[in-house]
Amino acid sequence: MEQWILDNEGAVRLGFFLGVFGLVAWAEMLLPRRPRLFTRRRRWSANLGLVALNTVLLRLLFPLAAVGAALWAEQRGWGLFNVTDWPRWLEVVLAVAVLDFAIWLQHVVVHAIPLLWRLHRVHHADPDYDVTTGARFHPIEILLSMGIKFCVIFLLGPAVLAVIVFEILLNATAMFNHGNLRLPLGLDRVLRWLVVTPDMHRVHHSTEEDETNSNFGFNLPWWDRLFGTYRAQPRKGHEGMEIGTRDCPDPAQNTGLGLLWIPFQGRVEQYAINRRSWGDPKSR
Repeated sequence: MEQWILDNEGAVRLGFFLGVFGLVAWAEMLLPRRPRLFTRRRRWSANLGLVALNTVLLRLLFPLAAVGAALWAEQRGWGLFNVTDWPRWLEVVLAVAVLDFAIWLQHVVVHAIPLLWRLHRVHHADPDYDVTTGARFHPIEILLSMGIKFCVIFLLGPAVLAVIVFEILLNATAMFNHGNLRLPLGLDRVLRWLVVTPDMHRVHHSTEEDETNSNFGFNLPWWDRLFGTYRAQPRKGHEGMEIGTRDCPDPAQNTGLGLLWIPFQGRVEQYAINRRSWGDPKSR
């Protein structure tokens, strides 16, 4: 089974992406958490257009992406798992957890450094919140993120299978927790101990800076609880909270070319952690 997954990595990942995307999009229509402000046609054309551009760039610049980095490290004996002997199942579990923590830490960093926040606010400037928001990132941020993954993989030396499992989980959970989904409250309370839920991550997309700088996880929910960045609910509730950022309010910025231009507009005065003004009533 493992060899089949390795031989068909691209098809397996694409199948999971399309399957989870379709399931979440369907569930959003049946059980929406919030009313939409804009039509799917208007937002999805921009968001999915950005996804297509990022996919092409990654395939051109990094044909084998993170999986190729794991193969490279394995062939050269680089990284912790390539110089130590671990049970296969334990190596996969530990590697997925470490890679997930690295992505969590990267997410904190792009909120902490104003220059990187300029790139990341493309993701936050979406005025609505649905499955396509989970894949809406500026191409430069995507390339930087891939470089960080390469560094972690070279140091860790995870099995190729572990990297494939991690990439599938990250993509699937990012689409799930960005879904405009109304889960039963009891189910949400249980799930958020195991995985980041839509209600948990939606807080992170609030226009309020202190709420934006919380709940950084995409997949595993434990890092925010361990490091004190967990927030259970938004102050105004999920129906009353405002989604997006106050420094990108123009709907014209949420078009295809507008998304690419967002990092180069305006000053960074809010949202970046080290520019926070949470105690200032004017920032509310």
